[in-house]
Amino acid sequence: MPLLEPKPGALRPRSVGGPAHDRLPDHRAAGTPEPLRTELTELLGAEKVLWKVSDLVRYASDASPYRFVPQVVVVAEDIDDVSAVLSYAHGRQREVVFRAAGTSLNGQAQGEDILVDVRRHWAGIEVLEEGRRARIRPGTTVLRANAALARHGRVLGPDPASALACTLGGVVANNASGMTAGTTRNSYRTLSSLTLVLPGGTVVDTADPLADEELARAEPALCHGLMEIKREIEADPELVSRIRAKYEIKNTTGYRLDAYLDGTTPVEILRGLMVGSEGTLGFISEVVFDTLPLDRELCSALLFFPSLPAAAAAVPLFNEAGALAVELMDGNTLRASVSVAGVPADWADLPKDTTALLVEFRAPDEAGRDAYESRAAQLLAGLDLVAPVASVTNTFTRDAHTINGYWKARKAFVTAVGGARVPGTTLITEDFAVPPSRLAEACEALLALQARHGFDAAVAGHAAHGNLHFLLAFDAADPADVARYAAFMDGFCRLTVERFDGSLKAEHSTGRNMAPFLELEWGPKATELMWRTKRVVDPDGVLAPRILLDRDPRAHLRGLKTIPRVEAVADPCIECGFCEPTCPSEDLTSTPRQRIVLRREMMRQQPGSRVLDGLLGSYGYDAVDTCAGDSTCKLACPVGIDTGALMKDFRHRRHSVREERAAALAAERFGAVESAARLAVAAADRLPDRIGDGLLAAVTGAARKAVNPDLVPRWLPQIPGAAARRPPVTRRTGAAAVYYPACVNRIFASPGARSGPSLPEAVVAVSERAGKPVWIPRDVTGTCCATIWHSKGYEAGNRVMANRIVESAWGWTAGGRLPLVVDASSCTLGIAQEVVPYLTEQNRALHAELRIVDSVVWAAEELLPHLEVRRTVGSAVLHPTCSMRHLGDEAQLRAVAEACADEVVVPDDLGCCAFAGDRGMLHPELTASATAREAAEVTARHFDAHLSANRMCEVGMDRATGQSYASVLLELEHATRP
Repeated sequence: MPLLEPKPGALRPRSVGGPAHDRLPDHRAAGTPEPLRTELTELLGAEKVLWKVSDLVRYASDASPYRFVPQVVVVAEDIDDVSAVLSYAHGRQREVVFRAAGTSLNGQAQGEDILVDVRRHWAGIEVLEEGRRARIRPGTTVLRANAALARHGRVLGPDPASALACTLGGVVANNASGMTAGTTRNSYRTLSSLTLVLPGGTVVDTADPLADEELARAEPALCHGLMEIKREIEADPELVSRIRAKYEIKNTTGYRLDAYLDGTTPVEILRGLMVGSEGTLGFISEVVFDTLPLDRELCSALLFFPSLPAAAAAVPLFNEAGALAVELMDGNTLRASVSVAGVPADWADLPKDTTALLVEFRAPDEAGRDAYESRAAQLLAGLDLVAPVASVTNTFTRDAHTINGYWKARKAFVTAVGGARVPGTTLITEDFAVPPSRLAEACEALLALQARHGFDAAVAGHAAHGNLHFLLAFDAADPADVARYAAFMDGFCRLTVERFDGSLKAEHSTGRNMAPFLELEWGPKATELMWRTKRVVDPDGVLAPRILLDRDPRAHLRGLKTIPRVEAVADPCIECGFCEPTCPSEDLTSTPRQRIVLRREMMRQQPGSRVLDGLLGSYGYDAVDTCAGDSTCKLACPVGIDTGALMKDFRHRRHSVREERAAALAAERFGAVESAARLAVAAADRLPDRIGDGLLAAVTGAARKAVNPDLVPRWLPQIPGAAARRPPVTRRTGAAAVYYPACVNRIFASPGARSGPSLPEAVVAVSERAGKPVWIPRDVTGTCCATIWHSKGYEAGNRVMANRIVESAWGWTAGGRLPLVVDASSCTLGIAQEVVPYLTEQNRALHAELRIVDSVVWAAEELLPHLEVRRTVGSAVLHPTCSMRHLGDEAQLRAVAEACADEVVVPDDLGCCAFAGDRGMLHPELTASATAREAAEVTARHFDAHLSANRMCEVGMDRATGQSYASVLLELEHATRP
């Protein structure tokens, strides 16, 4: 048994709330049943089949109010895998659902049998024709695709609010549109071609001139059936007219019947039908989009009105003036948005009925923008606007920061309102459209309907297109509350269809919650054509049953998920998945959303449940150990849920009294620890490489087994040599700042492949050259930013070191009169922010007086203006660290790099390296997984310099790319050296 074995049972929930009616039953505790598990493993390989109960549970939730636990999860790598699964499902009468990002709001990404992950191995974009078109794989996020297109002045038409997380496969499969797409820029209108795998395994590239000929040979019945339906529709003028009318406003309810009118051949019809088909007709393996110009000249305003109907009445005026976006946010939405970073706090005091319109004009040039501003000014003069709180300006602006703030608040609608709901309630997101001219009337009717059923929903949406979303919460564990929701839904659907002839789903696609109401909107004739379409393309019903078509009138009430209370930091989570693309462990173990999903399932179980035991057995490694703790999930989450902090708390819970005491002792005697670490690194550096690396790996491996494998790092060949015993000599007299070399830079040297000064020597040198000399205190040894203890959850040690560094910094800086310059971004973050909760009241007062400055910021803002650049390198690639994102220092890193290099590149696939101090040495597989995409992009071309701002992140990137990463300040010293 290891000396410091984690406390058994420490992760067991302190109070289990179950048994809940929707808990996973105990007979599922073994995970995927036989022979399903063995057969798929033999077919695909063990690494592609996820079968543990924890795997099944973490894939059971998406951003919707539904929850269905699959029998097995397959991680498909290519079309061959997809075809093999479909063939297997046909032979065994099984069902298949495809899942990419899981950001769908209506349960489209959930299945009860075989669930296929088509995100992990399906990312990539190829820009074509100078950006006019783009070939994109289905696991690519909209944000990633637009980043590649922006360099060419182009952008995709669809722009959903979930662009940072949702993937193009899902966008096309749901015909998601967003703020500006309307009916002309959506997937249906801007998709050039796609490649799909039909349920029978046939692969169709709709751009292939021979596609129809080949499809006729492979699937003659399918071709005949599609053309029969086309002829039947075209022979019915009334039906043709009805179909055309339905798509004059936004509509994603049911199959896209106008595909039969717009397509002339089976392949063309299929191309149209696949858009919005929700994975029920085939798998989309690749798409080619026609892109749109990226108009960069903007003017925007957030305009406040006294009521929802008053705001809606103003929408046609802005549409006529040429606004590209007119977004509506009601009072409930605005007040909930105060949880979003940057939103004015006084929005919390807005009157209940206050409603805002976010209006944006976009033009290709300044003349166009000026013309729009003139029209906007004339409109404003005639509007009945209100300014109930001080932050409201009701003016148009060109300021990019202000405009980004407006959009951040708008895009956080679902998550901000969801985060503000009563804890333990389930969130429903509805999405409908009416003719834009009737929007104000529809708003009044919706408010009245909500009041009749006792709901006070939040409303927002794409008002320019008559498309509104509203959110309401209810208790899915309470049958009476479910009945109230059911009654409201029946009234809402009838209101939308019978009074307004609207769309029950405008852009979120049909999904489980609208499938029972499909015939209400479309009528029996058109609905039956949709059922026939499904039978023609998927005669055996293999793909996604009950997601788009369902004759059960209560299908929308099946599978509603309860939301048990968990740890307070995670309670606001609505499982939207916005956090997942930024998570370093996304492709290795679990994501922030999944960590919370697993925790909630634990709370559904009853004590002694075998499912609970199985979840706990996996949670230590899958959730806690392989969390990098970088908290970038907090940045991605619109309401700032910090799952990284939760995992650090779980690490603390697992510590025994002995382990906490040992960690506190290490903090108290850190001077000796630091010296011993430097001596050990120096001794290791003297060993020959071919002997040393193997020997040290064996020694550290033995120590990991004896002590604790999540405490003792393993030796990696990329570990740098030892730093000098003493820092450079500096003087306090005349110093412009106090320079604090982080302990990592006092222990480890700069990259061995790089000649020249050490990092401390470089910082001292460039500061002196700029006339801003720095002073290094002699007693820095034995101090630390406390991140070592904070990241591992050692509370007592963290407290010791946090207070020590603040007290020391107070003395060094003469009570905060001089700035404290820190040369590792994670340490800057630690001293500036993370130590605060662990300080005594007296030391918090001292901390408030300190000025903590990252060395890169010091260089960019204080040194660069006074330095002469004498030489540059041709190209440099940057790895901005997670800490820099938290600090907001990325622009300064780029500024320093641009002074040193003719070309500076930040990878589109930039992510956290997950080295996280020593976590990359504890779990090298985490760093390997986290850096895979960035490393592939970096190594695809030559760079003269590889630059970052944190020594251990540089080691992680060294290991990932085989290139030598170094501090940007070393490059600055070289560039300005006389």
